[in-house]
Amino acid sequence: MSQDIAIKAQGLGKCYRRQIAGSRSDSLRDALKNTAKSVLSGGRKSAFEDFLALDDVSFEIKRGENVGIIGLNGAGKSTLLKLLSRITAPTKGTAEITGRMGALLEVGTGFHGELTGRENTYLYGAILGMSRAEVASKFDAIVAFSEIGEFIDVPVKRYSSGMYVRLAFAVAAHLDPDILLLDEVLAVGDFTFQRKCMDFAASLEQKGATILFVSHNMFSIKSMCERVIYLKKGKVVYDGPTAEGLRLYENDSRLAKSTWFYDENTQPAIRITDVAITNERGEEANVVNYGERLTFRIHYKTFRPIERPDFRIGVNRSDEVHCSTYSSFADDVDIPMIDGEGVIEVTTPPITLVSELYTANISVREKGFGRILCAQIGGHFHVSHPVYAAVAFGVYHEPAAWTVGEEAETKRASGF
Repeated sequence: MSQDIAIKAQGLGKCYRRQIAGSRSDSLRDALKNTAKSVLSGGRKSAFEDFLALDDVSFEIKRGENVGIIGLNGAGKSTLLKLLSRITAPTKGTAEITGRMGALLEVGTGFHGELTGRENTYLYGAILGMSRAEVASKFDAIVAFSEIGEFIDVPVKRYSSGMYVRLAFAVAAHLDPDILLLDEVLAVGDFTFQRKCMDFAASLEQKGATILFVSHNMFSIKSMCERVIYLKKGKVVYDGPTAEGLRLYENDSRLAKSTWFYDENTQPAIRITDVAITNERGEEANVVNYGERLTFRIHYKTFRPIERPDFRIGVNRSDEVHCSTYSSFADDVDIPMIDGEGVIEVTTPPITLVSELYTANISVREKGFGRILCAQIGGHFHVSHPVYAAVAFGVYHEPAAWTVGEEAETKRASGF
């Protein structure tokens, strides 16, 4: 392998065994019944099937590159990083790694709940390949970076998920790796810490480190990576500049399950079949001007009657900050029952969100604020304004009432 290449994957594949839907045994009675069926059929019918989580994946990554790994849920992103980090072995193919590797694949991996943050820093450092002397020499810097100094001697079982990832990231980053693998770790914690982690990753890149970053947060991918590898159903469907990769991802993610929603039922109660986002002129709106109204036209199909549904449109900024939610139930819209196919249309008040890219997540709950039945990505839109941008103006901007000079003094003196 060339000295300029840090990672070379060739024909990588990973096959798992998964349980066939409907064969799960939730009780001893179910287990006995499934066993009896298998015996009566001559034992030929298995409750499991092979599943290719990764299939014939090949690429090369040069030293010093920041590469984003993107894809919908179940695309094989985390599996790929586990193969590269040697946590699991490939079913087929090879992966060649040149250099010292640090991997932060799951929050708190390698931590022991009963040990303190201080003790876990040494433990996790050893797991990553650092000597005790190396951890000791970097300990103060690790604690300072994690920003949890006052809790460093507290057992980590009392840590929040954000505290876990702060400490784990700080240890992994101070490994001074040649290659750093990150899997959704920046999804935990506040925006300030996420920004700090991205800046630190950029500093590693300037030192010549190679970074592979898995995330659903397209803001982080866009900020950190000039190249993305887009996985779909275990295969590489795109490998190239970030802008085009994100465009393909956004097109494919439309109507997909929202990244935060999990439903173990194979047959949903309702599915969103189409969403049209239009501006005040009735045109498809990829870009809307600040102060305009948006209309969402939502087509749905139910698979059973749904009582008092609550249709919601949740708007998230590109860094996954939740900005607003429109709710039919909260707005006292009377929908006693839906059954079959239908359409619901929502027109927003004038948009006061600042200039940024946004995702509209469509969800449906039953009986008002009851159980959530589905949540899908409805589409993306960009708010345009020459001044009001997220860097300086936060989430939204609305004009305030101002008084200046003598007018302000008069107003104060009169008690108004």
